[in-house]
Amino acid sequence: MTKPVFLYDGDCAFCSTSAEFIERRVRNDADVKPWQWMDLDALGVTQQDAEDAVMWIEPGFVKSGPDAIAVLLRRAQWYWKPLGWIASLKPVSWAAWPVYRLIARNRHRLPGGTPACSLPQAERDRLSAAE
Repeated sequence: MTKPVFLYDGDCAFCSTSAEFIERRVRNDADVKPWQWMDLDALGVTQQDAEDAVMWIEPGFVKSGPDAIAVLLRRAQWYWKPLGWIASLKPVSWAAWPVYRLIARNRHRLPGGTPACSLPQAERDRLSAAE
């Protein structure tokens, strides 16, 4: 790995839309990639970890969920950095996890979301094979 990787769920329309926003508006030094396209073993993460939350991965440093988003913002253009630093503060980061989980559980109801967004990867794979 030559540069950091920000992993997201490429089978989720809401997540993909969010990743496109990141690539267009929150430029940073990471490769923004769907976890389904990556060699997770080489990155040192499990499929379950990748399914559970977005991830920021670089050698010797892995963050997930809102902590990964905070790192992404801190590594972006100057006007995003303050949000990243605020999101990294302990009281804010602790409060961010329940909000993140609420959004993750309901991402199929959010703009750009689809019913498949609410299913674990094994269910999605099973439904795709049945079609």
